[in-house]
Amino acid sequence: MKIAFIGIGHMGGPMALNLHKAGHALSAFDLSAEACKTLAAEGVPIAGSAADTLAGAEVVISMLPASQHVESLYFGGENQSGLLERIAPGTLVIDSSTIAAATSRKLAQAGARRGVAVIDAPVSGGTGGAIAGTLTFMVGGAAADLERARPVLEKMGANIFHAGEAGAGQTAKICNNMLLGILMIGTSEAIALGVANGLDPKVLSEIMRRSSGGNWALEKYNPLPGVMENAPASKAYAGGFGTDLMLKDLGLAQENAAAVRASTPLGGLARNLYAAHSLAGHGALDFSSVIKLLQKAG
Repeated sequence: MKIAFIGIGHMGGPMALNLHKAGHALSAFDLSAEACKTLAAEGVPIAGSAADTLAGAEVVISMLPASQHVESLYFGGENQSGLLERIAPGTLVIDSSTIAAATSRKLAQAGARRGVAVIDAPVSGGTGGAIAGTLTFMVGGAAADLERARPVLEKMGANIFHAGEAGAGQTAKICNNMLLGILMIGTSEAIALGVANGLDPKVLSEIMRRSSGGNWALEKYNPLPGVMENAPASKAYAGGFGTDLMLKDLGLAQENAAAVRASTPLGGLARNLYAAHSLAGHGALDFSSVIKLLQKAG
């Protein structure tokens, strides 16, 4: 299958590479020359622009940072046409960016008017899941369009869920990431408290992992350096899922909560704590570095 892949950074790059290894004919592009260079070294053809990826494409996949980037790509801006105008009718668009559900619905509606099927398919699993091809896809859109996308998604992920109509994938993603942000803060608080009392963090983490406080952070992503060898915490919080990206997702959750009048007090507190952590200069570090806010000084 001929696939156009736009956005080949920390997440999109490994995803595109897995499609390439599976035998799909890719044409990829990113505004980052370094990202393009990295994927080109793996044998993936790099186009000169986002529009150039479209030649003969049956599927277009985008993995971009935020709503404004998706809108700019597909709808264009001042003196600039959008990609949607150039996508051939009958093409399937899979947007795996994490953005506002309203933006996904806008894109799906605009695509439908042009005969282009669009699904929102944000992911969970981090860079490790992207590399391993074990991502979870949360899909919003028509069931028939998901079935068209499934052979492609299966080369990048291990779990594919149909959340509902257009935008539903984005809603599921922000619910998941709001919970993840809250869990990471709670886990960090508990570990920091134990360490402040002289407990061995590895022992404490294992006790909680096997007890009623067990959660994903304790299983896969311990926030304290030295507890888990392969966790970002043990690699100076490099890679993984950035604090500013978590802050963005928590902001999306709060915007959505306000729109539907839902009560999310812990989500709001988590957003404020990550905002403070980012303002302290830690925005580029993995989100588990939030434990720095909670650790005893000295």
